[in-house]
Amino acid sequence: MRNYRSLTAHEIEVLEKNGCCADNWANVEVAEKFTPKYITHTKFSGKILLGEFENEFELPGGLTKHSCISRAILHNCEIGNNVVIENVQNYIANYTIGDNCFIQNIDLMLVDGKSTFGNGVKVSVLNETGGREVHIHDKLSAHFAYIYSLYRHRPLLIENMFAIIDFYCQKYASDRGSVGNNSKIVNVGYIGNVNIGSHCKIMGTMKLENGTINSNEHAPVKIGRNVIAQDFIISSDSRVESGAILNRCFVGQACHLEQNYSASDSLFFSNCQGMNGEACALFAGPFTVTHHKSTLLIAGMFSFMNAGSGSNQSNHMYKLGPIHQGIIERGAKTTSNSYVLWPAKVGPFSLILGRHHQHADTSNLPFSYLIEKDNTTYIAPGVNLRSVGTIRDAKKWPERDARKDPNKLDFINYNLLSPYTIQKVFAGRQILKNLQNTAGETSDIYTYQSCIITNSALRKGLQLYEIVTHKFLGNSIIKRLEKTEFKTNAEIRARLHQECDSGKGEWVDLSGLIAPKCEIDLLISQIESGEINKLHQINKVFSSLHKNYYNLEWTWAWHKIQEFYQIDPVNLTSNDVIKIVEKWKESVIKLDEMIYEDAKKEFSLSFKTGFGADGNTQERALDFEYVRGAFDKNEFVTTVLKHIEDKRALGDELIVRMKQVER
Repeated sequence: MRNYRSLTAHEIEVLEKNGCCADNWANVEVAEKFTPKYITHTKFSGKILLGEFENEFELPGGLTKHSCISRAILHNCEIGNNVVIENVQNYIANYTIGDNCFIQNIDLMLVDGKSTFGNGVKVSVLNETGGREVHIHDKLSAHFAYIYSLYRHRPLLIENMFAIIDFYCQKYASDRGSVGNNSKIVNVGYIGNVNIGSHCKIMGTMKLENGTINSNEHAPVKIGRNVIAQDFIISSDSRVESGAILNRCFVGQACHLEQNYSASDSLFFSNCQGMNGEACALFAGPFTVTHHKSTLLIAGMFSFMNAGSGSNQSNHMYKLGPIHQGIIERGAKTTSNSYVLWPAKVGPFSLILGRHHQHADTSNLPFSYLIEKDNTTYIAPGVNLRSVGTIRDAKKWPERDARKDPNKLDFINYNLLSPYTIQKVFAGRQILKNLQNTAGETSDIYTYQSCIITNSALRKGLQLYEIVTHKFLGNSIIKRLEKTEFKTNAEIRARLHQECDSGKGEWVDLSGLIAPKCEIDLLISQIESGEINKLHQINKVFSSLHKNYYNLEWTWAWHKIQEFYQIDPVNLTSNDVIKIVEKWKESVIKLDEMIYEDAKKEFSLSFKTGFGADGNTQERALDFEYVRGAFDKNEFVTTVLKHIEDKRALGDELIVRMKQVER
């Protein structure tokens, strides 16, 4: 807390000689070491607090500029130490400006009346006409928003969650805005009712109105040229630049929205990227990426998703308006010019090719291709499991997590295989078997959700779903038994015994957080009863579920191991473990070999077209190799081959330990 004093008569005299004036100099107080030398052509009104002006700023190109206030009008402002405020065309009103801030060439910056600074803004996500509104705030997580938007069938829950949000918003409401320490605001138009965190850069921005920018020392925010944002929250480590336009939007941590991207009534959570295209009523979970022009994401829920150029959806059928919505579960991709007519639901890690009008629900057919043929959707279940792209995506997401803020808003589970996806694999196997039993194993085609599955695709899907089930369940038991010597079967059974029952049953993906549904139901009940009534309490539950994921996962996996392999846990022996591990080893190697063959296609002759443009076949091959590298030296290919060897060794090591157990 700074100590302030009144101006001396000499200081007032110097200020007036420098072209300054005040409606009442008695309302201007200054720091102990204040000197009036660097305050020129400035008008003060209302209550004014001024810090010291002693240091210089080093500017790009080698220039230096002394801290100062020049050619400005300030009303009801507190100015920190060593600040530059210069060339304010209108005025700055009702702001506390921190130390070492640089504010130059701005039009107007004010807080007009009591404001919540974007907190509490109603965003009509998923349904443009309303009904799933999320009231944004600067502690919003993807998981909170997921429950708040999708659980409208629990009115007491929604009422209590709104009360929690409203309490938070009113707690931080103020008639005074703030600019944090070490922030830079240059060549900016209008800033109205905006709280700005420390170390923020706002450069060339046109308009910011009613929002919060949660920049901080660890994770600065940059707002760039020609940006317009109204009714918004922008979280730490994010960039909104080059003509992006936001209206009623939440931007999560480490997001990039730029290159004229346009968004309204949309939520973007951690590590999303939006460039060139458009979003409306979008729920963009973590790692939703769209880079291309003519790409519209509308009235949909996505996460870990890459939208191809020209991807589009429709949320109305020209009847009752834009009332429809869609969900594309985690890890999906759309190819160029793909289209989905809502309502529809697509399972995790699926690939959408072409135009789809069938309103299908393929959520229990994960890792599928949805292919348009003759205006009909053909489903190829499970084939994305053998795609090199799927594995590459799963590896890149944790590497591309750009969040530097120690306080993470979203708790992100990156696992490709989890109880959430494998429960859908189990459901998918049952769907395919039921189709076989109903239409016969020799049927050429099968109909599911108004879509077509060919006989060969169905058989291949069953094979892939079985392989990945062996892989996940084998992974789980190997992880459980690793680094432990066992003398008896009783010791093995004791180690495999689950520690809790919480992981049993259905699992859900709360836009990045994978957790047992029973635990989410418990949280919901606690919110409804009032036992949990603060934002930090809800986030603490999400954090705990995330940290405890692997214990909960084992509970689910152990239950499924018993079911899938028909094992009695009371009589389990080392021989049972060996059989599971042998099947796991076979499945892992078979799947890796499929991925290896898929990667090899990228180095085939047809993919070398366009290389060695003026040469013969040999020169084309050499040009390709110099640009793309040799297949056997490709980093991903060598990783796959090493993975095969590592997994074979891991399985063999456990088998050796199991054979040493007393019979």
